[in-house]
Amino acid sequence: MKHVVEKQAQFRHMEEGTSEDWKIIAEAFGPFARELPERILAHLGLLKGDCGGFPVDRLTHCLQTATLAYRGGKDEEYVVCALLHDIGDTLGSYNHADVAAVLLEPFVSDANHWMIKHHAIFQGYYFFQYLGMERNLRDQFRDHPYYARTLEFVEKYDAPAFDPEGETLPLEFFTPMLRRVFAQPRKSIYKLAMEANTEA
Repeated sequence: MKHVVEKQAQFRHMEEGTSEDWKIIAEAFGPFARELPERILAHLGLLKGDCGGFPVDRLTHCLQTATLAYRGGKDEEYVVCALLHDIGDTLGSYNHADVAAVLLEPFVSDANHWMIKHHAIFQGYYFFQYLGMERNLRDQFRDHPYYARTLEFVEKYDAPAFDPEGETLPLEFFTPMLRRVFAQPRKSIYKLAMEANTEA
């Protein structure tokens, strides 16, 4: 997405930046940040049609995971995490869970962030042994407070979501939830500056 910016900072090296330069940048940040949900939705679209050998394409898997979580009575934030848990597949071929977790981290609870960050290790229980890997890598986290949460996520919502005949609510159903979850970060190094800029 291209943005028309009337004013631009004039420095060529950050050390040359002035208060006026950073005011211009801060003012441009707000509109750009507010479009984050739309960029996420567009990126989810990249998962459509890409099966990677699985029984359903990656977008269908994400939608089915979110559908199962929704039908399971999970709250909106959890459902959005389920929807985005594999969004990292496109750019994080070797660490997709980390990519999704980084995207979600400013907007979700520590419990949900940890769950998404570690879900790839937990789902390995079902197939690592076929790749010459240790299937019980998840056991290293057995004493972690979010172990049971992540185990449930994988067992009840992630692992069963490869059914070509399974219920799959459309992306449009989850879009308002995603927009609400991403409306305002809970934690960010820029959070105080953003709040101050909003109040000014």
